[in-house]
Amino acid sequence: MSSKIKLALTTGMAVLLATTAMAQSMDELVAAAKAEGQLTTIALPHDWCGYGAVIDGFKAKYPEITINELNPDAGSADELEAIRANKDNTGPQAPDVIDVGFAYGPAAKDEGLIQPYKVSTWDSIPDSAKDADGFWYGDYYGVLSFAVNKDIVENVPADWSDLLKPEYAASVALAGDPRASNQAILGVMAAGMAAGGAAGKDSGDKGLEFFAEMNKVGNFVPVIGKAGTLAQGATPIVIQWDYNALATRDTLNGNPPVEVVVPASGVLAGVYVQAISAYAPHPSAAKLWMEYLYSDEGQGLWLKGYCHPIRFNDMAARGVIPQDVLDALPPAASYEAAYFPTLDEQSANKESVTAGWDAVVGANVQ
Repeated sequence: MSSKIKLALTTGMAVLLATTAMAQSMDELVAAAKAEGQLTTIALPHDWCGYGAVIDGFKAKYPEITINELNPDAGSADELEAIRANKDNTGPQAPDVIDVGFAYGPAAKDEGLIQPYKVSTWDSIPDSAKDADGFWYGDYYGVLSFAVNKDIVENVPADWSDLLKPEYAASVALAGDPRASNQAILGVMAAGMAAGGAAGKDSGDKGLEFFAEMNKVGNFVPVIGKAGTLAQGATPIVIQWDYNALATRDTLNGNPPVEVVVPASGVLAGVYVQAISAYAPHPSAAKLWMEYLYSDEGQGLWLKGYCHPIRFNDMAARGVIPQDVLDALPPAASYEAAYFPTLDEQSANKESVTAGWDAVVGANVQ
């Protein structure tokens, strides 16, 4: 059987499954999910976007469903590879759901790796952040920032160009491998835009040049930055989404003190998307998970984790966001210059970064 025929059959079956699921009542979906009894997630660190509270909330609401968590530090490319590698496997290594960078949603759809499902709150998700057929949909967004260990870094960098200064020797890390992690790939994009590159291939090329220079002067640390490496001083400056940086600041609780900086230029906003594997061993549990994530409750938990949920405007308009949650967010002015790259711009940037990192920068991030 040709690959095209296989893809057509896979897509057709997925549409049928999704149509059937959407015809279910919520009670029927809950019953079907409980009968499956398990949900397999991947790449969901508990300190990312408040996912720890989200997972706990789902477990409390549906205690009959066990959550099997795969590789919390996986990147978006790793998530798609996990689906490919487990197409014929219904065991514990086959993910039911994925949370990937914006550019990876359409790519997964084109490859036949995901199936469509429209949650009950579908109409309140902006059209620009979802696939019209329901294959993928935006979940939250943030901006790239610097998380800085103030016990080690005396002068906090204010912009991308500062990261090349001698005082930041062996200090700067990305929060992922730029050959696979969407967060890291967009970190390179933001640096490239700050250096004057237009969003797209140009930002990718200039971002690679920037990191090559940072590596050359000895400031770049080829380690995936996270809360532990920041606190220990192995990576005292970590380039990561603001919601991750703010969560790290809260988790460390002053030991060491952490300052979160939104750079003065190259303020890049990134949207992540959710999708259900076309080969999900637990499709009903996967759909119920999506219903939870896109409910007011699930969206509110992401917001508590400093992410801007995709339904933020709808919830704000209805007055259902607690004031204390709004008060805990960074000042709105920090986001005024944020640039939301288009899918084509992200795709061109991603191609430049993933293809050129080894040759241009030459730092094996791990």
